[in-house]
This record gives sequence, structure tokens and C-alpha cells, in this order.
Amino acid sequence: MNTKRRTFLQTVAGLVSLSALPGLATAKAPKKPLVVFVTGDHEYSGELTLPLIAAELEKNYGMRTKVLKAYPDYNGEKDIPGLEALKEADLAVFYLRWRQLPKEQLQFIDDYLKSGKPVMGFRTTTHAFNFPEGDERIRWNSFGEFAFGAPPGWGGKAAHTHYGHKSTTDVTIIPEAAKNPILTGVAPSFHASSWLYRVQPDYPAKGSTWLLMGKSVNPDKPAIENPVAWTWKNEWGGKAFLTTLGHPEDFQVESFQRLVINAIHWELGLPIPKKWKGKIDINVPYGHPKKS
Repeated sequence: MNTKRRTFLQTVAGLVSLSALPGLATAKAPKKPLVVFVTGDHEYSGELTLPLIAAELEKNYGMRTKVLKAYPDYNGEKDIPGLEALKEADLAVFYLRWRQLPKEQLQFIDDYLKSGKPVMGFRTTTHAFNFPEGDERIRWNSFGEFAFGAPPGWGGKAAHTHYGHKSTTDVTIIPEAAKNPILTGVAPSFHASSWLYRVQPDYPAKGSTWLLMGKSVNPDKPAIENPVAWTWKNEWGGKAFLTTLGHPEDFQVESFQRLVINAIHWELGLPIPKKWKGKIDINVPYGHPKKS
């Protein structure tokens, strides 16, 4: 056998043996992260705004998404079908208000939290659950606290309240957070339609990183400035991001859109997008009948 032929056959044999190595020649592309949105609020149309964020993630940012909604509609407090999707989720995003879910559904959320995976929350998620005294599920009324470092429920000792439905909020980047990657492309200041939530003086929880500060415009009572977006690490080691903004008109503000898209990437451990794909077309009405 001549030298050239021998070399050729050795090369072919080498390629064959390499292809036999597990996962080498048949390596698959990395699996796209799955973001599961869990919605159910009485007022802010989270079941309409978050699907538009989900669509943007799939179209422009290489993610898979699933949006879960309260049954039979946003006023249905006792059923969110499909929560088993959290078993496969890489990020869970919550926009809830005063739900009373059955134990078997709460278990999916509990298992997810204890896995140490990241969580994200909007506005009324600070008071996501509302079980009566004596109910064995009452610890879930503090979901905002143990998942996000937010006040444990509405009112009470936490003095968690707002400054009136006729008020709005001026939002500014906290100077110490200006270089935080979550704030990439976010304007130094912008206006939000959300009336400011009071979380001070005891929240956000110790160890949180404050990103944005809110100042109430036209408050119905003496107002103080309050953080409106922060990150934290919960007791299971899960990264948490929460914003007390989330009025449907907030989702029309490009800086708020960027904040949300950036935060989702940060939660997943992905680089913040270097190039913004452009303003998202979100035009969802406010007007669910109940107030909070």
C-alpha cells in the first residue's frame, strides 16, 4: 500500500472513531430557555401585557415561553391551569393579585422556589395571595416577602399601600446602580402611570440591590420616595427581580420595556442584549373593575 493511500485510510478511520464518541458528531444546539408567565390579577391586565412580552422573547431573543392565565378569567382566584409547566421552566414570571389557589397548584410554585431557580414579579405580586386567618395556606400571603424581598402582603404592619389612583410616578435611576446591566438602555428618568407603592421603611429586604426610585406625582397623602425595582437573592438561592410598576400604560414606555427584557436575560444568566430590537407594540387598556 502506498503512503498516500495509507494516510487517507487512517484519516477516514479516525473520523469514524471520533463520530462514535457520545455527543461529538451528533451534538445538538443548546436548548432554548423556557420562560413561564403566571398571570392572574383583577386590575392591571397582566394576562394581556405579558403575552406580548412573551411573543417578543420568542421572536427576537431566542427563548421559549408559556403563558398561564387564571380560569375562567382574570377574576378567577382559585384556578390557574397548567402550573405543572414550572417543572420545566428556567424562569418563572409572576403577575398575581389576591389568589386563593388549591394546595396542589401551590405545590408547583413551592417546588419551583425550592429548586433555586430565578423568579420575577410585577406590581400586585407583592400581595399575590389572600388566604383568610386559620387557613393552612396562609403563609402564602407572604409570598412577596419570601420570594422577592417585598412587604409581606398588603397593608398591616408593613404599611404597604399606595398614594391614590389619581397619582402617577416619576421614575429615576438610582445613581449607585447606573452601571447595572439591567439598566442598559433605560433612560435616566421616565414617567410611569402606576401610582407609587410604598414599601419603605422595612423593604426591599436586606441584601437587595435597588435599581429605580419612584416619586409620587399628585399623591393623595404625604408621600415619600420608594424604590420601584430591585434585585435580591431569596433563601433558596434564587435570583429575584421585582418591580412595583406594571400599569398597562407602563408597558408602552420603551425604557420600561428595556428594563423587563434586560431583567429576564439577567435572571437567566444570559448577556444583556447589545442591540435593542426596537420598541414593542403594546397597547393594552387599563380598566379591570376592582382597585388595589
